[in-house]
Amino acid sequence: MEQSDLIQKSLGEIVSDDFRAAGVFKRAGIDFCCGGKKTLGEACKEKDLYPGSLVSELEALEESPASHGHNFKEWSLDFLADYITNTHHKYVLKTLPDLVFYTQKIAAVHGGHHTELTEVADLFARINEELLQHLRNEEEVLFPAIKFALVEPNQENRSVILSEINRMSGEHEFAGGAMDHINEITGGYKVPDDGCNTYRVTMQLLEQFEDDLHVHVHLENNILFPKARAL
Repeated sequence: MEQSDLIQKSLGEIVSDDFRAAGVFKRAGIDFCCGGKKTLGEACKEKDLYPGSLVSELEALEESPASHGHNFKEWSLDFLADYITNTHHKYVLKTLPDLVFYTQKIAAVHGGHHTELTEVADLFARINEELLQHLRNEEEVLFPAIKFALVEPNQENRSVILSEINRMSGEHEFAGGAMDHINEITGGYKVPDDGCNTYRVTMQLLEQFEDDLHVHVHLENNILFPKARAL
């Protein structure tokens, strides 16, 4: 692929074509999930990055053997919805209570010297509230509507799908933006010299949670939602 073609390709398309590109974007601090509609060139301009180095990394992926990981783009909609539920929803539901507890605990203990922790705890409490409702709506409304449309499509069902996708895309923006902000104010989940083991565990869990959220939102924003709109 010509360099100019790659620069003009959307981040979501690049990751959908080869999921290994997600690692390249993570190292560069580029949001490929909520920002998946941006082209590589636009994302580099926003981050003040030289696109040539990223293009070289991405081209190197094309020349190396393809990974044997999941080819999400080729999956059927109902299978992808079930995968999201059984993998990412289960992870979120298991991890949310721990992170709410830990972020509040380190804010109480260390917040006097690290005032950003109070904001982290408040933000994560909002993430917890929003995501619990978000996952419930996906499992009880959107995903069943998609599965029904695969069997017996009609205009009413299509309206439900489009309405839910529009709302959920906005909810993705909130969760992704909140985690980006937590990443920023903690200096990339750094643990200060006076940080205890609970502090360290909390930062590790937050980073893992953000990584999972990026994949989760990418699968929905850049693969599931476009396919569902086209039903």
